[in-house]
Amino acid sequence: MNLTSEYCHFFDDDEFVETGRPGFRRRVLTGDNLQLCFWRIAGGSVGSFLHKHDEHEQLGVIVRGGLDFRIGDDESDQDRRLVGEHQAYLAPAGVWHGDSIFVGDDEFDECWILDVFSPPRDDLREEAAR
Repeated sequence: MNLTSEYCHFFDDDEFVETGRPGFRRRVLTGDNLQLCFWRIAGGSVGSFLHKHDEHEQLGVIVRGGLDFRIGDDESDQDRRLVGEHQAYLAPAGVWHGDSIFVGDDEFDECWILDVFSPPRDDLREEAAR
């Protein structure tokens, strides 16, 4: 049975694109109203600065490893959260998040995150089109 079509996508290792940050690779799929960014990030990586999206909601699911980061309404809040495998986080529009440390899993020493954005981010849409 051939499952390949414009509606079915598989995430083979060679489908992930290196980013400008060491240890960060991603694959982006964009629809009309939502967007999936599948991250594979080397354990111990840093480089996610504290930021917010004023026009986008972000929902993240940790598939492998863990995410140690800051999230909240107050940019100066120094409290950190550890989100582990099979757990999720929600960053509504305007909520600060980031300053992340990525915890690798035992098999690949990677953190795998599925980030869903709504509406889609134009910067990621342009990258996926390349």
